[in-house]
Amino acid sequence: MTVYSAKEDRYENMKYRRCGKSGLQLSEISLGFWHNFGSADSEDNCRQIMRTAFDAGVTHFDLANNYGPPPGAAEETFGRILKKDFLPYRDELIISSKAGYGMWEGPYGDWGSRKYLISSCDQSLKRMGMDYVDIFYHHRPDPLTPLEETMTALDHIVRSGRALYAGISNYSAEQTEEAVKILKELGTPCLIHQASYSMLNRWTEDGLLSVLGETGVGCICFSPLAQGLLTNRYLDGHVPEGSRAAKKVFLNPEQLTDELLKKLQKLNTLAVKNGRTLARLAIKWILRDERNTSVLLGASSPEQMKENLMSVQDEPLSNEEIQAVEDILKKQQ
Repeated sequence: MTVYSAKEDRYENMKYRRCGKSGLQLSEISLGFWHNFGSADSEDNCRQIMRTAFDAGVTHFDLANNYGPPPGAAEETFGRILKKDFLPYRDELIISSKAGYGMWEGPYGDWGSRKYLISSCDQSLKRMGMDYVDIFYHHRPDPLTPLEETMTALDHIVRSGRALYAGISNYSAEQTEEAVKILKELGTPCLIHQASYSMLNRWTEDGLLSVLGETGVGCICFSPLAQGLLTNRYLDGHVPEGSRAAKKVFLNPEQLTDELLKKLQKLNTLAVKNGRTLARLAIKWILRDERNTSVLLGASSPEQMKENLMSVQDEPLSNEEIQAVEDILKKQQ
């Protein structure tokens, strides 16, 4: 295995956005470890994806305690690659983890108690071989634990040196407003909210983005390609072998309705007309809103990472393109 030396020109083409009103900037494209970094995946392929991303100026790697499979495997894979390839570049990276979903047996391995969050953070740091993460998130709201307890735990994680910043994920607009208020009073401002968002999933527009904009909190968008629907993979209406729809992993073939396929095909035609792929159109569409700090992309290969990174060099969407997308999405077939 060759010794990794990052490209000297890695910062020349990537664009960076300030995360809310904080002093931290994130690359417009971030690399997510939700899929493809588990124990059954090729570690060399994982390494090449990470190298490809960093060489292109991607500075943010996003993980969680339960990413794999099995849970914890992605952090272990990342930790080994970090040690071999990326330790010289640690201060150039923003590394995040999360806790909030089921991780171990018993009443203390899930949700949002102080016990769970702090224990899980310690376990994540051990798996990755790190002293601290840059961002630690509560992964989802807990309907039974007082929000003050969860936010106080995040505050403690930051103050104890386990993380530099606190974040939340999958919170509603109302929950976000309250969480941000509590963290501000504690003296550990909420840096960022991680939310699902794409052309086909626009829930953040119904209040959340307004709250984030008003409170100065950044937003990083996961599932920007709607589990592959906003790529060329399903445009012909067939479900390729090995795809998420074929495996029924977060996407079922039944979702590929005639109405949806017509919209996807029209979006693809619009993208090609303007020299883009459908995926690159979908990425650039998210970045049309400056409140969205970064687009969180997964990748199954270095080649897929390279293709989607080309969106950084694409021209911003024109007003005409934005309106054309709206017309396609809203039109009833």
